[in-house]
Amino acid sequence: MRTFRIPFASATRTLTLLLSFCLALGFLGALAPGARAAAPAGPPTAAGQAKAAKSAPRSTEAAERRKDAAREVRADASKRPPLASGGEPAAVRAQALAAAATCNTADFTSRTGSALVTQIKSASVDCVNSLFTLKGNDAKLAFTESQMVTVANALRTVAAGYPGDDSTSATQIVLYLRAGYFVQWYNPDVVGPYGSSLKSAIEGGLDAFFAAPHAQDVSDANGATLAEAVTLIDSAAENARYLGVVKRLLAGYNSSYDASWWMLNAVNNTYTVLWRGHQNSDFLPAVQADPSVLDTLQSFASRNNALLGGDKGYLVSNAGRELGRFLQYPALQAKTRPLVKSLLDQSSITGRTAALWVGLAEMTDGYDKANCAYYGTCDLANRLRAAVLTVNYTCSSSIRIVAQALTADQLTTACTSLKGQDAYFHGVVRDAGAVAGDNNTTIEVVVFHSSSDYQTYAGTIFGISTDNGGMYLEGDPAAAGNQPRFVAYEAEWVRPDFQIWNLNHEYTHYLDGRFDMYGDFDAGMVTPTVWWVEGFAEYVSYSYRNVEYTDAITQAGLHTYALSTLFDTTYDNADQTRVYNWGYLAVRYMLQSHRADLDALLAKYRAGDWNGARTILKTTIGTRYDADFNAWLTACNGGNCGAPTVPTAPECTGADTRQLDRNCRRSGVAATTGNYAYFYLYVPAGTGSLTITATGGTGNADLYYNGGAWATTGSYTARSTTGGNNETLTISNPPAGYNYISLYAQQGFTGAAVTTSY
Repeated sequence: MRTFRIPFASATRTLTLLLSFCLALGFLGALAPGARAAAPAGPPTAAGQAKAAKSAPRSTEAAERRKDAAREVRADASKRPPLASGGEPAAVRAQALAAAATCNTADFTSRTGSALVTQIKSASVDCVNSLFTLKGNDAKLAFTESQMVTVANALRTVAAGYPGDDSTSATQIVLYLRAGYFVQWYNPDVVGPYGSSLKSAIEGGLDAFFAAPHAQDVSDANGATLAEAVTLIDSAAENARYLGVVKRLLAGYNSSYDASWWMLNAVNNTYTVLWRGHQNSDFLPAVQADPSVLDTLQSFASRNNALLGGDKGYLVSNAGRELGRFLQYPALQAKTRPLVKSLLDQSSITGRTAALWVGLAEMTDGYDKANCAYYGTCDLANRLRAAVLTVNYTCSSSIRIVAQALTADQLTTACTSLKGQDAYFHGVVRDAGAVAGDNNTTIEVVVFHSSSDYQTYAGTIFGISTDNGGMYLEGDPAAAGNQPRFVAYEAEWVRPDFQIWNLNHEYTHYLDGRFDMYGDFDAGMVTPTVWWVEGFAEYVSYSYRNVEYTDAITQAGLHTYALSTLFDTTYDNADQTRVYNWGYLAVRYMLQSHRADLDALLAKYRAGDWNGARTILKTTIGTRYDADFNAWLTACNGGNCGAPTVPTAPECTGADTRQLDRNCRRSGVAATTGNYAYFYLYVPAGTGSLTITATGGTGNADLYYNGGAWATTGSYTARSTTGGNNETLTISNPPAGYNYISLYAQQGFTGAAVTTSY
């Protein structure tokens, strides 16, 4: 989740849209009420992808850091690739969505007692899974305590003869109970309180299930129910009572589990039980009474060290994190410290075992920092950065790339894409320069070698969430010395092709924050601006790369939202489909169909007049365009979305063809090899930044700038010399008076254009 424009002070508190993301991706069945921060991990290997859909996150610590900040930021979860084959197939998800769509809520809300149990047992798992979304009176009728007691008692009855598969509908019963706890957690005033009656009933049901002989079968059939039952432990806040189940699963794991995604999921879900247990008052006393769970975690990680670096390595690194988390208790430190140290000694800061080392090190840094020398984890964030981010590349005067493993060709490719986007962006938004008080003149682009490396290192180095597709940290643009950056990773799943995931989306956030949105992240969120912030980043990313946004076009055919509704989108009230797909559709429509309104809106955003912008959206526009937007959606879904906005500046009008001016261009520029096309422009005093772009044509033109004399290869203060004619320079605080620009023909060129804006 790049988070759009996060103040650095908030970066360690980041989570966003967890519930919305899980709803949109079909992950609801995995969430316990308390595990609201357990957003799915990224898109790595097949097993890892499947695990992300149904289990605790690969990095549970990242989730914990995020759990209290849902309103602070937004992370680009939708910017991850879809789940791949392996584990839970895409076809299964499609069937699940279809089943959920045909599920009738009234079948559950209108029944009580044995009739309710019969209905649950006769429904599909996916139908029951859809009940996590219930609200209002439906939530109350389905999940009031008396209903939950009935279903918990049914679990005890079914568990008595549990055959090790779903033939007696144990999965549906477990999942219904999980849905009830989840809905009640978020709607306690509507559903009503849960008390001792339910606690007694759920303990009876879970006791019976985990005592059933077939609950220990190693098979897909049992694993599907077992994985949900383990998560139900946390849903019901019975974490302390079932530490024995946690130990049994961790101790019992061996290679026979590897053939079953569900069994792996059941094992991994034990980490949710442990992680969330720390929030329950009875958890620490239970561990103090029997601290053998600490030995179990250490033994599991040590015994399965060979899994690290593979698609099941998350099981080991999560074991290390959950062991290290017990360092927070002085009463357990004497027991925990040597166990943690032993695992640190079995792993290293980089390489195959890095995920275990970093997870443990982060726990020592957070809970036992005074003893960092004992662990060898002092100055952790700086040590990690120095060890991992070893590539430093100056892309331009405003862009620096810091990377883990980019080659020279890959650096050139990324740099060319970023610099070319500058001109495209300015051509679309038609800005007049940076907003007042924005000093973010340079951007640091951090690129990890893979999504796994990102998840391993980025959270500790930058204090961010990593269960996402990248993150932009704006900081305070008015503060001296502030360094904005976005953190991204290579998309290893498209190799041997090279792609930095979300590169252009994230870079748009930087440009938009600098040239369109006054102040910092918090300032821009005082009224709903998400439709623009995310929709525009999507729009530029897809249109600049000339890639069709098929997901958004498919959504257009569903006519889910009116335009006036999309203007109300926030990170709290929307899922990823509304934020990204529908944000894109709203922005594209407004750019193409109502440019004057959009220009007026951007003028308000740039001035920080958020209430004035809101008036334009909700009063001046209101519902006026809803019918036309609806018709446009039909056409767009049918293949006629209209031409994307062409980002062009008007031709400069000065009689001297060498004269440039503010927000204009000279086109048709040409020069023979070794010669120049010269230009100049007058810059007023107090100009914060000057952007110069060269685009189009044939040949190879390099861009040179000089603040006090004609710009040449031997006399310049800035230059851009990539291959071809797409060059960009951003000059901070250019001198007042005449400034000079040239295109040098590294190879003879024709048909180029030079554009200036300040």
